[in-house]
Formats: sequence, C-alpha cells, structure tokens
Amino acid sequence: MLLRENLEQREKEWLRPEASKAAESRGRREREKECPYRTVFQRDRDRIIHSKAFRRLMHKTQVFLSPEGDHYRTRLTHTLEVSQVARTLARALNLNEDLTEAIALGHDLGHTPFGHNGEMILNRIHPGGFRHNEQSLRVVDRLESHRGKQGMNLTFEVRDGILNHPGDRKPATLEGEIVKISDRIAYINHDIDDAVRSGVITEADLPPEPVRLFGSGHGERIDSMISAVIRNSDGKPFVRMDEEHMAEMDRLRNYMFRQVYNSPAVKREEDVMKVDTVITSLYDYYLHHPFELPAEYRKRIPEDGLAEAVKDHIAGMTDRFALTTYARLFGPAGPGAQV
Repeated sequence: MLLRENLEQREKEWLRPEASKAAESRGRREREKECPYRTVFQRDRDRIIHSKAFRRLMHKTQVFLSPEGDHYRTRLTHTLEVSQVARTLARALNLNEDLTEAIALGHDLGHTPFGHNGEMILNRIHPGGFRHNEQSLRVVDRLESHRGKQGMNLTFEVRDGILNHPGDRKPATLEGEIVKISDRIAYINHDIDDAVRSGVITEADLPPEPVRLFGSGHGERIDSMISAVIRNSDGKPFVRMDEEHMAEMDRLRNYMFRQVYNSPAVKREEDVMKVDTVITSLYDYYLHHPFELPAEYRKRIPEDGLAEAVKDHIAGMTDRFALTTYARLFGPAGPGAQV
C-alpha cells in the first residue's frame, strides 16, 4: 500500500531542492485531518475538478463568441491544455507535478461568460473593477464549498498560483511560474489553431520570424516552446524562455491581437454589442431586484454588499445560461421588459 507519507518521502528524495514539497506546504487557512493516501496538493486538485465552477468552464467562451462547429476551444479545453503543458514542464524540470496541475486546473475558475469581452464589460460596470484571477481566488475561497463549509480551503501554494498567473504578477513557487508560462504557450497556440480552422488566418499569414524559430504547425510550435522553457530553466531558480524565444512568442501574441482577437471576423460588432447588452442588463436588473438572485448569492449580501453578490452571480454564468436568463427576463413577457 502506498500511503501519503510514502508520497511525501518520494518528493523529498526525487524532486529538486527548489521544488515545492507537499509535506512542507505553508498550509491551509483552516487545519484539516490529513488524507491517508493523497498529499495536500493532490487533494486540492481533486477538489477543483469536482467543483461546480470547474464544470461550468465547459460552456464558457475562449475566443470565438459565436463558433460554428464543435472543435473550437472552450474555457475548459483551454484549462486542460494548460494543465498538459504545465505537467510536461514540471516533470521535465523535476518540480512538483501535483501542485502544478492543481494550479493549472484552477487558474481560470473565475472567468466570465463570453471570454475576455465579458471580463472587460464587468470591469467597466462593477465598482472596483473585475479581474478574473482575483475572481478565481474568490471562487475557491468563498463561492465554492467543501463538506458543507464555505470555500475549498486550498493550500497557500495553489491559491498563490491561481492569483498570480496573469500579467506581471510573480508567483511564490516555481510551479506557479510554470503555470504562468504554460497559460501563454497554450492560448497562443490553440487560438492560432482555432483561427486557422475558422478561416480568419492561414498558417502562411503568421509572421515569418517566429515560424523560423518555432517551426510551422500546431504540434511543432508547442514542442519548440516547451523545449525552449526547459533548456533555459533547467537547474535555474526561475521558469521562463530565453530572451530570443520570448521575444518571438510575444511577436506571435501581438500578431494574434491585431489579426484575431480584435478581428471583426472573430468578434463581430453585433455579437460584441449583444454581449454588452446581456451583461449590463443582467447586472442592472439584479441590482434592482436582489431577491431574484439565487439564495447562495443573496446570503452574501450582508457581508459582501449587493454589487459584489450580483457580480459573483453573473461571472459564474455560462454563455448559454446568461443568454437564456436574459431572454427570460427581457423577452416580451419578461419582467425586465418594463424596467
């Protein structure tokens, strides 16, 4: 029988000194009885996978607001691809794969419906703004529950990695740094794949400099990027590409913003306006009708405030639930038609 103590001992013996060790975790907010068979990071991973917020990612947009086809990425498939890249890096760099996987699976739990368009709209209309990484942490700390208690009570290391995966934020662990670079590798490459499939761009349209460095084709690019991270990070106190590879990945990312993310072919003006109307109308409606919020959000109003509860409800919606709720409330017979 392989017990938790055996797994913890394996980590101490096999992982590099800088790796996060489950037995040395900075712990949870509330102490818990240890699992006989799983480390703390393995338990965090399992809690995230079994959460409602994780299941809802299946029906949240990644890039395309109105995809015509079954093979475009959703927020869930993006999360799984980030996890795959991150686990590959953690294994190759001899870091903690369980911690890496838990952070990767939880990093986008707070994302809005309708992708980054939904995030930008909530950021505009909600007092104090909206940032999906902060909402992801709020999901695991407050909005989800575990065994009847508020929050999942995750370890410090997983919570830190979720909060600090985007932008210029710096995670406290090398495993968090892995997820940060894996997120970028995954979304650049799968968004290129989706854009080519949709006909928005072709492989021949990509800038020649990164193509020469990373190769052509989806699999070759990902393999080249992962290899660049491994070569530059092996035995180092950081996880990142060298400057040349990072510059060319940024070139690809900038190209995607110009030609895909802001392209009318991907985000048609009527779709963007519809998303804006749906989210702003729902937000305003629930501010004026707080007793129509689900009970799980109503009960947070005394402590968090009405606007925060409304934001939580809308951010947690899937694309289709937001659309059906809008149709119910603002259709010809809906109560919002007269608001």
